[in-house]
Amino acid sequence: MEIILLLKALILGVVEGLTEFLPVSSTGHLILVGDLLNFNDERGKAFEVIIQFGAILAVCWEFREKLLKVACSFKTSPVARRFVLNLLIAAAPAMGLGYLFSKHIKAVLFAPIPVATAFIVGALVIFWAERRQARVGTGANKAYIQSIDDLTPLDALKVGIAQCAALIPGTSRSGATIIGGMLFGLPRVVATEFSFFLAIPVIGGATAYELLKLWKSPVPISGDYSLVILVGFVAAFISAFICVRWLLHYVAHHNFIPFAWYRIVFGLLILISAYSGLVSWTQ
Repeated sequence: MEIILLLKALILGVVEGLTEFLPVSSTGHLILVGDLLNFNDERGKAFEVIIQFGAILAVCWEFREKLLKVACSFKTSPVARRFVLNLLIAAAPAMGLGYLFSKHIKAVLFAPIPVATAFIVGALVIFWAERRQARVGTGANKAYIQSIDDLTPLDALKVGIAQCAALIPGTSRSGATIIGGMLFGLPRVVATEFSFFLAIPVIGGATAYELLKLWKSPVPISGDYSLVILVGFVAAFISAFICVRWLLHYVAHHNFIPFAWYRIVFGLLILISAYSGLVSWTQ
């Protein structure tokens, strides 16, 4: 096993874990970093699908008490049943559209230049959302919402519709749900926490679907390659776990403006490097 291949797996695993739940687009980062590392062949794409489970597992572990409480009280607690219903409602729009249009989206938009463009556009939306919330106040028109258990099915549907924007790589699923929730009046902390829980059915379902396709049309993966997958999986789990804990603390005291500036700088660097010929990005 080449040490270089393991290092690539480690880097991509860390990138997946750190970006999956931040409003900066994990898919966009994986496309760009995979392109730079020349890790974008069929095996590389299969690798990226599998390591997403590591990030989802980190969320399940961080919120294990809440998930266990919901599972144990589902039959007797209206709050638990509404929580599950809200997740299903919010997950449905993006999962439905993703199933219908994923092939077309991947064929046209899964490339560095469209991703860089989406990075910049997404940053402008974050600026708008933060300016709007600063003007109207945090959760001013949703004063009854103090936690995710206070969300109504209509709130969940609005967040689910906002999440559909994340089908465009570079937009960010977490960014679409968090910023979309804020635009619909949810407090920043509640929108962020709901985004974490919503990742479980959405990313988990999408990953399971991609794995099913890989199983039907298997990518040639040798026994040695399983170590590469393991390295990436563990790296994604650890980095995602750290990121989730950090972000929960961060949103309690800060806004998302720094992420917007990061998106603009990152997107411009990609565009400049592409059009100047400095980097030969895949188009």
